[in-house]
Amino acid sequence: MAISYSSFGFSNQISFSPNKPNHDYWSRCRSKTHFTIVFNETINNLPENLKLKESVKVRHGEVVEKVKRALMMSNAEECLSMVDSIQRLGIEHHFEDEIAATIENKYLQTQRSNEYHRRQKLSRVALQFRLLRQQGYYAPTDVFDEYRNTKGELKHTLLYEDIDELIALFEASQLRIPGEYFLDEAEEFSRQYLWSIASRFHDHPQAKSIQHTLRFPIHRTLPRFIPQTLQLFGNAPWTTSLQQLSQIDTQLVNSLHLKEILQVSKWWKDLGLAKELKFVRDEAIKWYMWPMACLSGPRFSQERVDLTKPLSLIYIVDDIFDCYGGSIHELTLFTHAVERWDLAAMEELPNCMKVCFKALYEVTNEFALKTYIKHGLNPISTLVKSWVKLFNAFLEEAKWFASGNLPSAEEYLKIGRVSTGVHVILVHAFFSMGQGLTNHNVTLMNEFPTIISTLSTILRLCDDLEGHNESNKDDTSDGSYIKCYIKDHSGISIEETRKHISHRISEEWKRLNQELLAPENQLPSSFVRMCFNAARMVPLMYSYDGDSPSKLEEHVKSLLYNGANLQATPPQDHATVVA
Repeated sequence: MAISYSSFGFSNQISFSPNKPNHDYWSRCRSKTHFTIVFNETINNLPENLKLKESVKVRHGEVVEKVKRALMMSNAEECLSMVDSIQRLGIEHHFEDEIAATIENKYLQTQRSNEYHRRQKLSRVALQFRLLRQQGYYAPTDVFDEYRNTKGELKHTLLYEDIDELIALFEASQLRIPGEYFLDEAEEFSRQYLWSIASRFHDHPQAKSIQHTLRFPIHRTLPRFIPQTLQLFGNAPWTTSLQQLSQIDTQLVNSLHLKEILQVSKWWKDLGLAKELKFVRDEAIKWYMWPMACLSGPRFSQERVDLTKPLSLIYIVDDIFDCYGGSIHELTLFTHAVERWDLAAMEELPNCMKVCFKALYEVTNEFALKTYIKHGLNPISTLVKSWVKLFNAFLEEAKWFASGNLPSAEEYLKIGRVSTGVHVILVHAFFSMGQGLTNHNVTLMNEFPTIISTLSTILRLCDDLEGHNESNKDDTSDGSYIKCYIKDHSGISIEETRKHISHRISEEWKRLNQELLAPENQLPSSFVRMCFNAARMVPLMYSYDGDSPSKLEEHVKSLLYNGANLQATPPQDHATVVA
């Protein structure tokens, strides 16, 4: 069908015929199995005993405690540098209480005095601003007043002398929310100036650091997937401890993720859908990457495995709507069966839909039972409602493109937010994590809360922006936001449309940041972090900068098997560590 079904991750822009199988797309589905084949070969060669030596775990615990003591004994400025370094290494889940206390103390300090930032360099003010907002505290932009002129604009002349100041300001600007025009200007100015330095002065000692910053802003990056350049504080002993901890922690994480991959692989093989439905994708390990990246730490190990199951089924349902080529009548019956949530409802369905519905029914009910046993709440009603929304979105898109008529861009996006599958997965994640299970939050999950809607929009627009193929830009049967927007705006170019989408993605990120700071947001912080991590996963999943799925495969191989390579190159007053 002519719609972009990312289903929480991957683009499927293809023309749909309601009366016959889509053989071109069937071939495309089959051609996308290389990733899984490679990992299946790797999995078959894994040793049965994946246990790490007990000495590694003991050493890990010792270094964690050593870093905690350093956090408690350091002064306020050094503590912030430690927190920044810990977060950039992706090991913050070991220090949640200590980080929370450090940031709360800094927030209380800012509440007591409005003058603290006037005695510091811009780089320190920007770091404090960023860390406060990342932790959910509203840090006002007036901390930057000293760097504005009488018109409220950025004093450009203050920034040309120190590149570190510009980098810090650029990183802080990634936390801006709607209406913060000064930070909009700061982001644009710092980006342009840093880019001009990196592009003109290749031999500049900070050229690589600048390029890395512009490509991978801290707030929009998953540290375990992207190399991080860390500015560690002087020659403090904790810099060595952090390097050691990152290396040991990588071993533990790799071991745990390998065990989870084996569990996912066994479940997927036992489910048998890929064997029974030859036209669907067989990429369970790829799908596991979403929960692996979005839920960090050993405490969510079982949740990562459990979430891969409904995520896999989204892809299978997507392929049935896309690849099988069923009629609108058959797809409507399929949707009605899910609405009834009764195995008897599948009697009139084609065999492939029967097999899929039975798996969906059993996996969802099992998930609900496990949640009830763990948390004392039966989520089946909310889970089914999320699936019904998804099926109806798929069906609406099928009707649009079976008719050959493109909807307006806004109509497309309204349905496209739902057809990403984001709502389904995050509803499952909310119940699986088991935090904040209040009546208010459960009611919120029954709807389409702002944080999920915003994340869905980011994923949909990024999918369409990166998935659009110049070679078929004149084919109006290939539906995407780009095609719908061009139809709505006669005479607009592809380049102008892409700029519009990029700007809209940036605006959605501001709204996502606002959810981080919203005082009325009662969703648990762990769930909010997962939503942000899903948005941060986009550059890897959407082949940014020409990356291909094989590039993503290399990221995962490195993450699971190679570990972190930390290299310290100490300048005069700090060490740069690449993790």
